[in-house]
Amino acid sequence: MSTTRPHPEPRPGLRARLVSGLRWVPSLHRTCTRSRWRSDRRTGAPMTDLAQRLRDENARLQRRITEVRAEQRTLADSNDKLSATLRDARDKLAGLRQQIEELRQPPLQIGMVTDRTAEDDLVDVIVNGRRLRVRIDDELPGGELTVGRQVLLDETAVAVGVLDLPDTGELATIRELMPADDATGVNRVRIQTRSDEERVMRLAADVALDDLTVGDTLLIDRSLGLAWSRVERQEVENLVLEEIPDVTWHDIGGLEDQIEQVRDSVELPFQHRDVFQRYGLAAPKGVLLYGPPGCGKTMIAKAVARSLSGEAGRSYFLNIKGPELLNKYVGETERQIRLIFGRAKERAQDGVPVIVFFDEMDSLFRTRGTGVSSDVESTVVPQLLSELDGVEQLSNVIVIGASNREDLIDPAILRPGRLDVKIRLDRPDADAARDIFSKYLTSSVPLHPSLGEGPDAIAAAIDAVVSEMYATDDAHAFVRATYSDGRTETWYNKDFVSGAMINNIVRRAKKMAIKEVLTGGEDGVRLAHLMAACRDEFAENEDLPDTSSPAAWARISGRREGQVVALEVLRH
Repeated sequence: MSTTRPHPEPRPGLRARLVSGLRWVPSLHRTCTRSRWRSDRRTGAPMTDLAQRLRDENARLQRRITEVRAEQRTLADSNDKLSATLRDARDKLAGLRQQIEELRQPPLQIGMVTDRTAEDDLVDVIVNGRRLRVRIDDELPGGELTVGRQVLLDETAVAVGVLDLPDTGELATIRELMPADDATGVNRVRIQTRSDEERVMRLAADVALDDLTVGDTLLIDRSLGLAWSRVERQEVENLVLEEIPDVTWHDIGGLEDQIEQVRDSVELPFQHRDVFQRYGLAAPKGVLLYGPPGCGKTMIAKAVARSLSGEAGRSYFLNIKGPELLNKYVGETERQIRLIFGRAKERAQDGVPVIVFFDEMDSLFRTRGTGVSSDVESTVVPQLLSELDGVEQLSNVIVIGASNREDLIDPAILRPGRLDVKIRLDRPDADAARDIFSKYLTSSVPLHPSLGEGPDAIAAAIDAVVSEMYATDDAHAFVRATYSDGRTETWYNKDFVSGAMINNIVRRAKKMAIKEVLTGGEDGVRLAHLMAACRDEFAENEDLPDTSSPAAWARISGRREGQVVALEVLRH
């Protein structure tokens, strides 16, 4: 069954002209009729010419209307053909979009942008080790494809997507910054890898050269020759104590002579720079604090940093634990030493004192050639020596080493010009012990009324405890030592007293007083608490001596004369 297509409407402009042209025909006819009637009445002459002209105009208009209607039908046919063409194009476009979406579906290859080209729709990438120049999809903003970006490539090797920068890779240290030249327009850096290999890498566009400094760590891809991000290395950051140590000279007891030596060696060059410069005397590069354990070596180092911060307004204390630097990878320990001194020099550039404190120095810088299972000291010691004697002067940097076994440290480190000042911290005598007790047992500690009140009561309690600790009767004998010449010597409890032990005795007494209060007893530290704490502290150490190494215990006790060949622990 056929349907009749509705007659198409004429175009709006043409229709308006036709309507306007036909509207005045009736009016003209009426006007002409009235004019003829009036003329006939006045003159009686017919108006033949005017009527003929009107008939001609009417015929012309009828022909024009016919032409317009024919033109309208032609335009309607053209419009139908155009609509059909648009429908076909829309269907084809939908099909193409579907094909594009199918091409963008996984699996897709991932490449890395290495260069932009002169043509905006092309980019250079590396895919699986191959360098390719690929086309950029029309719907992908070309501005996002910067050097170092990861891109997704479809089956036809067209870039159809952009990924974030990689967050994994190899770490390398910057050795030189190389700004971009006019030829390449890409910033570069000279880096050093873990194996001490040096290479030149290009920086990704997202990494600003101004934000980098020599010594920073970058995330790199060696195969691509690209560095795409800066990494914060915590290994050195953890060594830098931004907070100034809270230990002052007043907190250290029983070491007045040693403190004076340290202050003369370390503080005076910073306090009186002009006088030292006038005499041509430079500050010492380093200080070695050695002696039995627990006698205040670490506290002195912290007090130095605290004191210098008061003079200069700021100081840094880099606390380096020897065993922390030891690493199973070859060259890693040496690299960390370089990083430590590099950070120290960086902090000291503004005239701020920097203390590099090596605790347990003998564990890291042993005499070369004494290693049994490894020879790590053969490279670690020269690295420290190169830092101390390097071309770059260690201005405002002071190295302080602490060790219980100074005899194990390589002699080259201890020679003058490196660790210039060597200060021995012996075990405290009775007077020094009283001074140390007074630092921990102060008026702020709650005391039992039986001790009395005021400084005199505290001093009396301290005297009683010190007398007990430094007694030399048989009840306080600890070890009997036999020397190589046959003579014997008895070592008492007093020969093993240290500042750390005195601090622990006071802590024990406080804990006893607290437990007594919690169980309903009287408040305050009593003399009985101090005496019991002293006995418990010595009793715990009775099982510690290793009689198989008499020489080691001779050093621990502070004995330096004669060779001990045998030890006998005296138990009571």
